[in-house]
Amino acid sequence: MYEGAVALSVVLLTATVFGLWHRARSGRIRAGAAVDEHRLDPSLRDALGVTPGEITLLQFSTAFCQPCRATRAVLAGVGRDTEGVRHVEVDAESHLDAVRALNVWSTPTTLVIDRESRIVGRAGGVPTRPQVLAAIAAIEEENS
Repeated sequence: MYEGAVALSVVLLTATVFGLWHRARSGRIRAGAAVDEHRLDPSLRDALGVTPGEITLLQFSTAFCQPCRATRAVLAGVGRDTEGVRHVEVDAESHLDAVRALNVWSTPTTLVIDRESRIVGRAGGVPTRPQVLAAIAAIEEENS
């Protein structure tokens, strides 16, 4: 009986630690060295609707993804309120070649793309508005 209680405690502790870790990482925009910073292939860029010269918040979604709706609201709001920033939402299931090329493993995934069509940030999960604005500010600061 004692061994069962110990095993249950270990499982609960492990699940709690994993849950806290996942919550801390979910939606956070990783930038810099944590992202494979590279320029989008022009044909892929055009197929996804990314426009050079603008900052693009490229969101990969699926039809029945509830967090995708929350992500859409955040990113669309930032795109509406911030000059020179566009939100583009892509159905991951319809663009499997892009999903594979860009290492999209779950939805929602957001890629932050600078004016030179380089991927400079990535978020898995629902980012907050301040996180998105900070990523945009970092691009603006780098370009000034």
